[in-house]
Amino acid sequence: MEAALELLLSLPSWLVYSGIGLGTALENVFPPVPSDTFVLVGAVLADRGSTLNAVVIVLSAWLCNVAGAMWVFSAARRKGPAAFRGRFGRRLLRRHQFAQVQKFYDKYGMAAVFVSRFLPVLRVIVPAFAGFTGISPVRTLVTVSVASLLWMTGMVIAGTLASQNVEPVVAALQRTNTSLLVVAGVLAAALAWWWFRTRRRSGGPRSGVRESP
Repeated sequence: MEAALELLLSLPSWLVYSGIGLGTALENVFPPVPSDTFVLVGAVLADRGSTLNAVVIVLSAWLCNVAGAMWVFSAARRKGPAAFRGRFGRRLLRRHQFAQVQKFYDKYGMAAVFVSRFLPVLRVIVPAFAGFTGISPVRTLVTVSVASLLWMTGMVIAGTLASQNVEPVVAALQRTNTSLLVVAGVLAAALAWWWFRTRRRSGGPRSGVRESP
């Protein structure tokens, strides 16, 4: 770890900032990207006397993370409910299922978006469906911005406070992310249960009426 930090210290500041920003943006599309570790290590480097600035790290991580999330949201919003009317879309969500998702987002959308910013994998899924259901772009932007700023600031503070004892902090971050992944997995399992349970309309099979695939 120390050898890696020394290597990073030798890099130009703009390159490190760019790497942090790119990582936090890409996690909105590819969840395995360890963006939290990028931010934490950047804070360590800033505290060790490099030319990096902790405030700039927060800003670059925050702005790029929000931009990535809103790109996903906007792409989904452009598609809207029509994304689930084609053959593949109907296999993912049928019309009555999408109506239930729409109802959920109308009532709890902002809370779901906020919480999802702290949970791996769901960071990608929840904003996307916020876009599909057409909830307010402004409210989504504000919610994502606040949650992301809190998370990125927390990562920078953690890295700054523990810059001389990096490995235990990285290990603690990995344990935290594992715990959050477990929470996300439980929620994903609940969503899968809902999907199977609601795949056919209530009473559909009994009445002999089958929904077209």
